Amino acid sequence: MDSMTEQQSRVPARYWRTLEDGRVECRLCPRFCHLREGQAGLCYVRAVHDGQMVMTSYGRSSGFCIDPIEKKPLNHFLPGTPILSFGTAGCNLACKFCQNWDISKAREDDRLASQAQPEALAQTALDHGCRSIAYTYNDPVIFLEYAVDVAQASRERGVKSVAVSAGYICDEPRAEFFSEMDAVNIDLKAFTEKFYKTLCGGQLQAVLETLEYIHRETGVWLEITTLLIPGENDSQGELELLTQWVMEHLGPDVPLHFSAFHPDWKMRDRQRTPAASLFLARDIAQRAGLHYVYTGNINDTSGGSTYCPECQQLLIERDWYELGQWHLADGHCGYCGTTIAGVFEKQPGSWGRKRQPVFVG
Repeated sequence: MDSMTEQQSRVPARYWRTLEDGRVECRLCPRFCHLREGQAGLCYVRAVHDGQMVMTSYGRSSGFCIDPIEKKPLNHFLPGTPILSFGTAGCNLACKFCQNWDISKAREDDRLASQAQPEALAQTALDHGCRSIAYTYNDPVIFLEYAVDVAQASRERGVKSVAVSAGYICDEPRAEFFSEMDAVNIDLKAFTEKFYKTLCGGQLQAVLETLEYIHRETGVWLEITTLLIPGENDSQGELELLTQWVMEHLGPDVPLHFSAFHPDWKMRDRQRTPAASLFLARDIAQRAGLHYVYTGNINDTSGGSTYCPECQQLLIERDWYELGQWHLADGHCGYCGTTIAGVFEKQPGSWGRKRQPVFVG
């Protein structure tokens, strides 16, 4: 990139310290990268410049697109509404199965062709009738400074903020980041430390701490996604432990999505997730007591729809990202009156499954 663009996109980063040997330690995530002058962390976008840590992708994106909010996936937050989605580049995990690897594994000047300052991005969402903005495609915790500024500009305009994240973040930045979000989907990639270490280069416990923090300490709407990979995290025993943990630590009303894996990045030799595995996972979660369990990345209207946990009636019908029947009344079951957990309006949006690229600026 040219020197002007480089200067504009490089801003002081938060959450770091200088070590006795002169290196800089990043304190954003549990990776704690130790960096010398000119080096960048695993995420690619936090680097040392003139002895200070900087973020190098501020105001620059891999592109902007209006999606259905169900694609995040969020099934209980403003259903049917359009959401302006964007990401930057890089990631602080190294998942071998990454399905956005061309963005998350890219160095920032490989992919960041679009530019948008926070106010312009928030105004674009408003101008296009988007109820919210999604920080997605790559993990937004690595561009915390940019995401926070966009969220604040969006809030001033009445636009909500949605984070799609792996939740791999330290205590202090966690508090700042989620204080600016209205909804979040956290990837709970598996339920063993071995999986996180060997396939993601991370730690499960840090993600569990993030989930508990969001649930207990914030008012952020929370949903969870687990990508089921055949032979890696789809055993009945592991799924029972995962769903029991969600039930015991987060309660029955946090929606849980089981999504189908397709071969990608460094795991192209694996088979796609059979539909039967998703059906089994959903059944295990429901038997654990969870009220809202969904299947994803397969055509399963039943597994994608919302039912009343009390009377079992169909409340929100979904065919992929298209809404059908709607039987909610002010956030309650239209049949028995049971309160349905989530953030709902009187009527659903009508965006459907459209995907619309947009220009910001």
